[in-house]
Amino acid sequence: MTLYEAIASLVEYGVKTGLCETADRIYITNLLLDCMKLDTLVPAEPVDAPLEDILKVLLDDARARGVIEEGIGASDLFDTRLMNCLMPRPSEVRKKFFTLYENSAKEATDWYYKFSQDSDYIRRYRIKNDLKWVTKTEYGDIDITINLSKPEKDPKAIAAARTARANAEKYPKCLLCPQNEGYAGHLNHPARENHRVIPLTIDGGDWYLQYSPYVYYNEHCIVFNAEHVPMVIDRSAFRKLFGFVKLFPHYFVGSNADLPIVGGSILTHEHFQGGGYEFAMAKAPVEKTMCFDGYEDVNAGIVKWPMSVIRLSGKDTDRIVDLADKILTAWRAYTDEDAFIFAETDGTPHNTITPIARKRGEDYEIDLVLRNNITTEQYPDGVYHAHPEHHHLKRENIGLIEVMGLAVLPSRLKTEISALADAIVEGKDITADPLIEKHAAWVKEFSAKYDKIDRENVDAILRDEIGLVFSQILEQCGVFARTPEGMAQFERFANSVK
Repeated sequence: MTLYEAIASLVEYGVKTGLCETADRIYITNLLLDCMKLDTLVPAEPVDAPLEDILKVLLDDARARGVIEEGIGASDLFDTRLMNCLMPRPSEVRKKFFTLYENSAKEATDWYYKFSQDSDYIRRYRIKNDLKWVTKTEYGDIDITINLSKPEKDPKAIAAARTARANAEKYPKCLLCPQNEGYAGHLNHPARENHRVIPLTIDGGDWYLQYSPYVYYNEHCIVFNAEHVPMVIDRSAFRKLFGFVKLFPHYFVGSNADLPIVGGSILTHEHFQGGGYEFAMAKAPVEKTMCFDGYEDVNAGIVKWPMSVIRLSGKDTDRIVDLADKILTAWRAYTDEDAFIFAETDGTPHNTITPIARKRGEDYEIDLVLRNNITTEQYPDGVYHAHPEHHHLKRENIGLIEVMGLAVLPSRLKTEISALADAIVEGKDITADPLIEKHAAWVKEFSAKYDKIDRENVDAILRDEIGLVFSQILEQCGVFARTPEGMAQFERFANSVK
């Protein structure tokens, strides 16, 4: 494909996907010529090729002529600028969304999700490289993913980023601020020129809807406050979650906790995550029903899940919110030394909740996952966190997505697990290889379970064992152990809610 065929092909792609109109062809072509630093056009016919291939031709040419520098950082900034040439204005996107919404909320989100992919904001060709599988556990089918779609910065980009914009006022303040819409980006901030967000009113406040560019699960959306305000789990958070579900009853929505260790990666900007996916936790049954005095109209119970979860459901969201708030208030102040639960130490609070809301039939439902972020000398990363014996697979925070039963594992594992499979089959000394020595004790432990591990079954075994480790990590994150004693402690807390 020649340079000018690629330009014609990108314009054709825009028209075919509906990003732009046929009448816009000349205008868009001229925008692309300006981006490519070309002052003339050689007529060419479009080529039927994947978007990734079209953009590669344009990127290769831009690098060769010095229009952009080498490196994935510069490439991502530039191809986003190219895609923006095809993009409608935010006002047009919003008008289209709400026109569709008048007919159906699902119709609106179906269109918006496809639009977010067609615009290359969600890079389909990177997402497809992610590794995903399911592991059967006693708690149901747990989802595992090794996400490879986040590009790694090359050393040159990292070095340049150390000094770039060091003295400038940060704008946008974070990756979730609405000011990202259309932002060109730089080495410290991803390009967002092809980004379009949808304004919403939730619980009387201004919010926005977008999709995650990295798509951990189907229609992975982010709902964020229009203002750059910190995450807080309180009564209003429960109201906001149900407010969103009422707008989009085909989506679930949840919030990360509001404390470090048990919270998400961005605690400085209030946001929720949702989407069109049913996680294992949502499928998990209530294993013990409960009744809270004065709330006999709200169904309540402990969920059969590795973490400590109270599920509330009913038709009246105000009543559910009232009870959820009582449970949160009680949990914030709750101490049970026998269970090693401390509300605070030295003035530092430890108890909070990860809430997830959904509509199930005619009822509304919320899962309240009890969290505690206390640390000790033995567990400096957190007592209710992945313990050191599992850090070879997962050390990062267990946030909302993982609480619900989807492991987001580090990209390094793709290479490590492949090397590990070879070493196991070939009988090599795992401890002698710096890349995989961290996995040696784990392999020794699970290998005893199998009569034979060979080339035919090693990959399936490794995937199953990774899934089982994740299930164990979730158990470690549960504030009440999955034992008779732990369940009695759980009920003791529930009985303290007044």
